Amino acid sequence: MTDIGALGPAGTHLPSDEHEFTVAQRTQTQLVLRRFLRHRAAMISLVVFVLIVLWAFAGPHFWHYSYGRFTPDNSRPPSWKHPFGTDSSGYDAYAQVMRGTQTSLKIALLIALGSTLAGAVWGAVAGFYRGFVDALMMRIADLVLTLPLFAIALVISSRSGGSWYWIAVVIAGLTWAYVARVVRSSVLSLREKEFVEAARALGASDTRIIFRHLLPNTLGPIIVNATILVATGILTETALSFLGFGVQPPDTSLGLLVAQAQTAVDTRPWLFYIPGAFIIAIALTINFIGDGLRDAFDPRQQRVRQ
Repeated sequence: MTDIGALGPAGTHLPSDEHEFTVAQRTQTQLVLRRFLRHRAAMISLVVFVLIVLWAFAGPHFWHYSYGRFTPDNSRPPSWKHPFGTDSSGYDAYAQVMRGTQTSLKIALLIALGSTLAGAVWGAVAGFYRGFVDALMMRIADLVLTLPLFAIALVISSRSGGSWYWIAVVIAGLTWAYVARVVRSSVLSLREKEFVEAARALGASDTRIIFRHLLPNTLGPIIVNATILVATGILTETALSFLGFGVQPPDTSLGLLVAQAQTAVDTRPWLFYIPGAFIIAIALTINFIGDGLRDAFDPRQQRVRQ
C-alpha cells in the first residue's frame, strides 16, 4: 500500500529530505526595535539628533575658539575661519552656537527626565490605588495643569539668576502632570490583568507590583511622552530666553542667541537664522523620533510578525 502522506499533489512521491519550517520566537523588545528601525523618518531623525548632540558636546574640545573669547574679527560673515560668522563684539558664532546648543539640550533633557520620572510614579500610584488616593492625586495634577506654565516660569526663572539648571527644574515641575495622566490611564486597565492578580497571589507587595509589573508595561507611552517633553523643553527655554528671562550672559543658549540677534536680522542675518535653524532641527528630529516610537510601541501594528 502506498503511503498517502508521501504523495505529492500530482501523485508523485515527495523527496525524503522534506523541508521543515520553523518560526523564530521574538520578544516584545525585538518587535518594538524592528518596527522602529523600519520607520525611515525616525531613523534619519535619530541619526541627525545624535550628530547634533555629539557636535554640541564634543565639538568645543576641538574648536580653536571659545564661546566667551573675543576675536579681532568683528561682524564678519561666514567663512572658513568663522563658519558661522562673528558678531559685532568679535565673538565666534560657531563656538557660541555649539555652547548654546549644549545648554539648550541639557535643559530639555533634564526637563524630560524630571517630568517623566515624577509623572510616571505619580500616575502609577494613583491608578493602582484608585478611590480616594486616586481622586486626591489627580486633583493635584489637574491643579498643576491649570497653572499658566509660561507666566509662572517667567516669574521663577527671573529669580533664579539665569541658571540653566533652575530653569529646567521649574519647567519640569510644571509639566510632570501630563505624563501622570497618561500613565494613570494605562495603569487603570493593567491593574485588572491576570499577571497582576498572579503577583498578588504570590505575595508581592504593592511597591513591587507598581515598579516591577505595572510601570514596565507602560514603558511605551512613557518613552513617547518623554520625547515630546524634550521638544517642549527646547521651545519653552527658547521662548524664555527670547524674552530675557532664560539663560543669562556670560553663558548662552539657542534662545538667547536668537534674542540677541533679532536687531541684526537685516545686517548680520547669520547670527539670527543659524541658531534658529538648530532650534527647528532639534524640535523636528525629536518629534519624528517620537512618532517612530509611538508606532513601534503600538501593539495593533502586526505587519512585521512574519
